[in-house]
Amino acid sequence: MSTITHHIPEPILAAYAAGALDHPFALVVATHLSLCDACRADAEAHEAVGGALLEETAPESLSAACKAQLMERLDAPHAPEPVYRRSGVYPGPVMEALKGRPPRWKRLGGGVRQTILSAGQGGSARLLYIPAGQAVPDHGHNGLELTLVLQGSFCDETGRFGVGDVEIADDTLEHTPVAGAGADCICLAATDAPLRFSSLIPRLLQPIFRI
Repeated sequence: MSTITHHIPEPILAAYAAGALDHPFALVVATHLSLCDACRADAEAHEAVGGALLEETAPESLSAACKAQLMERLDAPHAPEPVYRRSGVYPGPVMEALKGRPPRWKRLGGGVRQTILSAGQGGSARLLYIPAGQAVPDHGHNGLELTLVLQGSFCDETGRFGVGDVEIADDTLEHTPVAGAGADCICLAATDAPLRFSSLIPRLLQPIFRI
C-alpha cells in the first residue's frame, strides 16, 4: 500500500469519535481508520477524552418508566451483528455497507460506474469506479464531500490521491478529477448535497444518477 499523505482533519475525527457524524461521512472515516494507523490513534485519543469527560459528568436520574423501558430493551434477545472482513480492495466497513456482497455497478458513462451504498437526509455514500486515465466531469460542490481512494489513484487541481488518501471538498472547490495510470480507480465518496456540474449533459443526467 502506498504511503497515506491526505488524512481526516481533526474536527471531523472529533465529531466521529463523539458519534456526531451522519452515516455517509462516518462510513468514510471508519474505512479510512481501518487503513491509517495515525488517524486511528488520533480517533482513539478523542474517544478516551470523551470517556473521561463522561466519568466527570454528574449522573442524571431516570424516571421509573424510563428505567423499566431501558432494562426491557437490554434484556430483549437479539441476533449478533455479523462481522464483515476485508474482501479484495474493500475494507470491513465497506463490506458491511455492501452486506457482504460484491458491488452492483451502474454505468454513468465514459466507463465510470457507481454503487450507491446509502442515501437519506444526512447525505449519500457511494462507490465510484473510474477507468485509468478517465476524467470525471468538471464540477463544484454545494456542500461537503469526502472521497477515499480504495484502489488506484486520481489527481485534480489540489494534488494526487492514492490508496488510503482522503480528499476533503467543499463549496470553494471546483475540480476535474482524473484517474491515474495503472490500476483503475475505485473510491468511496460521501456527500451531503448534490454536486454542481459545469456542463449541460451531466446536469441533465444528475437526477437519474442521484449525484
